[in-house]
Parts: sequence; C-alpha cells; structure tokens
Amino acid sequence: MRTNRAIRTPGGLSVRLDVRAFTVVLLLLAAALTASVVLIGTGDFPIPAGDVLKTLLGNGNAGQEFIVNELRLPRVLVGLLVGASLGLGGALFQAVSRNPLGSPDILGLGQGATAGALVMIVLFSGSAAEVTVGALVGGLVAGLSIYLLAWKQGVHGYRLVLVGIGVSAILTAVNGYLLTVSDIVDAARAMVWMTGSLSGRDWDQVWPLLWLCALLVPLVLANARGLRMMEMGDDVSNALGVRVERVRGLLMIAAVLLTASATAAAGPVSFVALTAPQLARRLTRSPGPNLLPSLCMGAALLVGADWISQKVFGADQMPVGVVTGVLGGVYLLWLLVTERKAGRI
Repeated sequence: MRTNRAIRTPGGLSVRLDVRAFTVVLLLLAAALTASVVLIGTGDFPIPAGDVLKTLLGNGNAGQEFIVNELRLPRVLVGLLVGASLGLGGALFQAVSRNPLGSPDILGLGQGATAGALVMIVLFSGSAAEVTVGALVGGLVAGLSIYLLAWKQGVHGYRLVLVGIGVSAILTAVNGYLLTVSDIVDAARAMVWMTGSLSGRDWDQVWPLLWLCALLVPLVLANARGLRMMEMGDDVSNALGVRVERVRGLLMIAAVLLTASATAAAGPVSFVALTAPQLARRLTRSPGPNLLPSLCMGAALLVGADWISQKVFGADQMPVGVVTGVLGGVYLLWLLVTERKAGRI
C-alpha cells in the first residue's frame, strides 16, 4: 500500500508527499555519501573513514589533506555527478519514449560522444580538454539527429527507440573505422577513453558538471508534473493543459546535455542510465518517472561500482565502465526476458 501525505506550504499551496519515494531518496543519498567516504579512503594509501571525515572538515594532517582534497575528492565528486546525470538522463529518455529500453546506451548518445572524442584523438591529436569538447559536441549532434529523424507530427516512443538503434549502429561502424585508421598510440589512448573511467579526474571536470547539474536539475524537476501527465498520452495531456511538444523537446534537450556532459567527463560509462531508473522504480513502486530517485540511484551505483573495481582489482586497475558494463549487461538480459514474458516485446 502506498502512503501519501498532503503538506501545506506557508503560501497556502498543498503538496502531496509520497512517503515511500521520499524515504527511498534519503536512503539512496545516505548510501551514495557513505560509499563516497569509503571510496575516498580506498587506494594505495588507505585512510580510515573517520580520518576521511575529519580531513573533509579541515582537521586532517598535511598528507591526508593532499590525498583527500587534491587526489581523491575530485574523482569521487565526478563519479557522483556523472552517475546522477546518467540516472536522471536515463529516466527522462525512458519516460519520454515510454519504453524501459529507451536509454542513452541503446539510443546511440554514448556512441555519438565517442565519435566526437575519437575525431579529436585520431584526426587532430587533441588535448584532454579538446577531447572533452569533442565528446560533448558529438553527443549533442547525435541527440539532435535522433530527435529530427524520429519526428513525424511529434515523437513517438517506439519510433525514437528504433531510430536511435539505427543511429547507434551507424556510429559504432564510424567509431570502428576511426580506430582502424589511427596509429597505435592514438588507438591505445582512444581505447582507454572508451572504457569509461574516473582515473585522473580532477577539479577541472568537477566544476563544469556541477554548474550544468545546478542549472538542469531544477529545470527538469520543475517540468516533472507535465512529464507525469504525458504518460497518460498526448491527447489527455493536451486536454489537461500540458504543452506536450514543448515539454518533450525541453526535457529531451536536458537529457541529451546531461548524458553528453557525463560522457565527456568520464567516457562512455555504460548501463547506468539504463539500470538506475528501473531500480529506482522498483524501490519506490511508483509508476511515474521517478526523476529524483533515479538521480540518487545513478550516483550511488557509479560510486559503488568504482569502489568495487578498486577493492577487487586494485586502484586504477579496472575502469569503472567495465564493472558497470558487466552488471548492466546482466540486468539488460533479465529485463529483456521479463518484458518478453509480459508480452511487451
């Protein structure tokens, strides 16, 4: 049974609170922050969690402050922001397409960002900043192309997914070609980027992601009501006063920006955008888009996967993208079997 409570604000506005969803968000936030503290203390120079907290509060010694604040904290913050961006972007794509497979991993946005990065690496031998810009531009171009190709008096969910799969196949072939024509040094550099990793991330990756999330997350949450109504169909949503195409276009742009920026910062970390919204929905047991729970789930998943990779394989031995790829691939197979049994595919 679901528990909802009405809360009246000082301005007289009544807001309905889903107690279970609110509890799930708090638990996921606690899990993400706890995993972050443990992850900061993990590495070649282990630091107990208590000392990590003291250092973050400014009470650590000089060595701990350098390791925590300069080396490990930026990496963890990038992981939290990338995971949150992918979780929220995945929830938006799945809600707009009304399809659990409507994920950036399936639609080709990751392949678009990879193509942009490979162009900068292979053709221009670009710096790290130029590769990041190339990945961002590639993801945006791929997202815009998919939206325009899927447009026909509006964007239908299954048409969006099918067009995305086709664009993804084309971009995968382009990426393969770029790798074959590159020299061995550029190819090795490209393969490292394509695995998806948080290794070597610093404050230069933190601030752009933080500002983008600070801009886009409130914008997305402000349109959550319209997105929830759109799940009842365009005709019903229009009758209820929702400007469907405007809301859909705005949220698609936000989802593409979130996904492309996350990929530009950490490489194509696979399956977080696919699994986070689904796991969040199963925890909240809510049929809605579950935007905030998906955001928190994505952050917890990515820092948790990074901790697993470091704990099992050692620091920087196993990129986090490999861990999320294995776990997400298993989840995708389970999801396909479940959807087939339910007669939806």
